[in-house]
Amino acid sequence: MCLREYARVRTGPNQIAAFCTFAIAFFLISLPGQASDYHARSLDDFWTLYEFNQLNQKQKKNHAAFAERVREAAVPVERTAEPVRIVVIYPGQQVSDYWRRSLVSFEARLEELRLPYEINSFFSGSSSFVDNQASLISEALKNDPDYLVFTLDTLRHRPIVERLIARGRPKILLQNITTPVKAWRDKQPFLYVGFDHLTGTDLLIHYYNQRIGKKKPFAILFGPRGYVSRARGNTFLQAYSDPVITNLRASYYVGYDREKAFNAATEILQLNPDLEFIYSGSTDIALGAVKAIQHQGRGQEVLTNGWGGGTVELDAIIAGQLDVTVMRMNDDNGVAMAEAIALDAVGKGDQVPVVYSGDFELVTSKDSAERIQNLKKRAFRYSQ
Repeated sequence: MCLREYARVRTGPNQIAAFCTFAIAFFLISLPGQASDYHARSLDDFWTLYEFNQLNQKQKKNHAAFAERVREAAVPVERTAEPVRIVVIYPGQQVSDYWRRSLVSFEARLEELRLPYEINSFFSGSSSFVDNQASLISEALKNDPDYLVFTLDTLRHRPIVERLIARGRPKILLQNITTPVKAWRDKQPFLYVGFDHLTGTDLLIHYYNQRIGKKKPFAILFGPRGYVSRARGNTFLQAYSDPVITNLRASYYVGYDREKAFNAATEILQLNPDLEFIYSGSTDIALGAVKAIQHQGRGQEVLTNGWGGGTVELDAIIAGQLDVTVMRMNDDNGVAMAEAIALDAVGKGDQVPVVYSGDFELVTSKDSAERIQNLKKRAFRYSQ
């Protein structure tokens, strides 16, 4: 695979994605001219979780109480009506087990809550396959679901979600995003749910500052262009890079593609003998970077990180291949969705926060096997 297939951040041209034509008129929308500059934006379009909590004291109070509910054992609800109908559309075809574990914990908690439900789940591939996801949503709406679990990563997700919110049904749970869209004001989804990318990235910034020192030579491998790459990648870039000494040696968009990450990391390593670390924006990227570092014989001098702390990353840390990851307490994500729907189903939806963000733990190659095992039990309490 030649390097031209990558999108190099600093020198490569922007790739403007073509908009798909949706199967039903509900999704028809045109946004000319936005794709070319959208990727360069910061996170100014979003409230950070801290900002949103400060602006909305009820949200802050609800989040604290709801977080405790998520951490505790399930308390069955009393509902004898028809089952709630749920559709889940996930970009789950990745090495990371985040999405699959979320679905397992989601259904397990619904069972414990004794909430009658019907669920249809779809794994659509990468979040960048928007036309496929739009088609799945169009099909799902024909069955008039009560709730739709989706994500918000690329530019073209946004009009889909906006139209669903305006429609009023189904209620929308946006997963893997915890920063509300400012433009939606008081017309927000039912729930933003996940693990705050800014919080996790801050942990990795602090780790690299302590482990290696500030302003050391580094490279960064982004996922696909979109929200997650900005939240994880741009946040790190702005905090660690120094334009005066140009300690950023290279940066690429490689998607959630292990082979592209391997090829990009290989070239970066060959061109930069002074490199201290490669910042990886996802599990798939980290595995590609690790492979490149090992193939170049630089495992003792160049570090990289995981992002998420799933099983594959933890195994790589135990094997001494990966230096650090920020580990999500993964199953809390699915539990939160189940608890939110259960509260809403019994008329207590006002107790659900607009945003729920789960807990992180930093895991490094210095951690004992016992600590890692205990964290696994906590993070994967339903999906082990």
